[in-house]
Amino acid sequence: MIHTRRGFGGACAAPHHLAAQAGRDILRDGGNAIEAMVAMAATIAVVYPHMNGIGGDGFWLIKRPGLAPLAIDACGPAAGLASREFYAAQGYGVADDEAAAPLMNGDSIPSRGPLSALTVAGTIGGWQEALAFSAETSADGRSPVALATLLGHAIRHANDGVAVSASQKALSEKHLAVLSQQPGFAERYLGQSESGEPIALEEGARLRQPALAATLSRLADAGLDDFYRGELATRMAQELEAGGSPLRLADLNGYRAQRVTPLKVRLRDSEVYNLPAPTQGLATLMILGLYDELSARHGISEADGNTPRHLHALIEATKRSFLVRDSLITSPECLEGGLAGSVATQQRHLAAEALAEQAARVDMQVALGWPYEPAEGDTIWMGATDSDGTTVSFIQSVYWEFGSGMVLPSSGVMWQNRGLAFDLEPDRLRSLAPGRKPFHTLNPSLACFDDGRVMAFGTMGGEGQPQTQAAVFTRIARHGMSLQDAISAPRWLLGRTWGDVSTSLKLESRLAGEMAQTLAAMGHEVEVLDEAFSDTLGHAGAVMRHPDGQVEAAHDPRSDGSAALT
Repeated sequence: MIHTRRGFGGACAAPHHLAAQAGRDILRDGGNAIEAMVAMAATIAVVYPHMNGIGGDGFWLIKRPGLAPLAIDACGPAAGLASREFYAAQGYGVADDEAAAPLMNGDSIPSRGPLSALTVAGTIGGWQEALAFSAETSADGRSPVALATLLGHAIRHANDGVAVSASQKALSEKHLAVLSQQPGFAERYLGQSESGEPIALEEGARLRQPALAATLSRLADAGLDDFYRGELATRMAQELEAGGSPLRLADLNGYRAQRVTPLKVRLRDSEVYNLPAPTQGLATLMILGLYDELSARHGISEADGNTPRHLHALIEATKRSFLVRDSLITSPECLEGGLAGSVATQQRHLAAEALAEQAARVDMQVALGWPYEPAEGDTIWMGATDSDGTTVSFIQSVYWEFGSGMVLPSSGVMWQNRGLAFDLEPDRLRSLAPGRKPFHTLNPSLACFDDGRVMAFGTMGGEGQPQTQAAVFTRIARHGMSLQDAISAPRWLLGRTWGDVSTSLKLESRLAGEMAQTLAAMGHEVEVLDEAFSDTLGHAGAVMRHPDGQVEAAHDPRSDGSAALT
């Protein structure tokens, strides 16, 4: 049985133990939580390549003592050449007439390969912006931790090699046929059979990534800006273009991560923060706000934790929030009010009156029917807090498992396929256009309690992220569970799992029996999974700081992670 880790220094939680250890070492040696998170982000990009990488995007929430929480949007936009016309010329899109239809390869952006690598990788820009904020808000006289130190763990693991995880092996096998055909992928992430055929690396096999190590070393020496405006950027742009991606050097040159105002929802004992569009942060906060409203209306008490009433209320709140999300969230400049007014547009849905109106539509006895097309995604979430009280909630992703599958030969960078979120049909909510940001399932959360506690929490899992975050938060804040018990407890997912077309309510096998039967009787289309701890339901984590300096951290037994304290 795993227990919540507790102490009085700093704490880190990550879905891979080497990332948690990297963050702990930075904290132990005098770094702050922001610097620790950069070390964790670099390390997790090396040791968990099927879930994330430096060729992807990232989002930050940072709470400094005495300051309001800050959000960093490190989402890259679509390339300047990434237009409907560009894809039509490659045979992708909706034919203008019946005669042209047989010439088209498909009506959507290809899911893998260079044509799916159409958005700038923003996460390195996020590291850069977070470190700048750290320097601006640090105490006078404090020297920042050297970038070479922050990237040192990642460089060492990329050079020396890491043991392939069970989930990397399983996902490599699952997508072998497609990924083995992508430029550079087999050479970096697959083995060979005796007959010379590509095969998945075995669990425990040593994975060395020398090209990625050299890239991280280059960034340590030249600075993170080199990824966008230096020698590294020039080489990557040349290789992206040569491979067939629409990305060009000008796209990299023009990118910078942005500090943005986070969304927040007022609950009865706390304020919870998340990222605005293009993320689904609004959905997570709406679920939490609706659960509080439903609890007040229907008398859901602390004793109702992990009962059918608890799950039904969260599931129905999820449906209401997803309906709003999918009618609203897109690239922020396309929202009502434009870029300047986009946060206010979303914030209206988190007002007490709006939440009350949505809660009034929830039937606590009967489930709302749910034909729905959810979003996929593979991701990592990590959290850190330091002895000075800074707390960070962070998420990083290449979207699908291994992203586009395109690995740039000289840098070893595997590019994301986040641009699949765009629609090739014109005049849609998320229609493709140069410079637009894709819809993101990524959304880290951070809660500031009225009693002084601060908790960073989150998960990977695409469509499941808001659902798991709501389960974890309500178990801790409303039903008295410890961090670790809240994360380890049985979970559910409303919507499609990877490679599945079903939009049923999926329950881990520990919820079989009375729970599953009661939910089915309420009208939920229940499907019980085979696993007691299913990787499909995400890798969650949480760190919490108390006013007296105590810290807590917990990780997900569904992952390869750990919680590490100084």
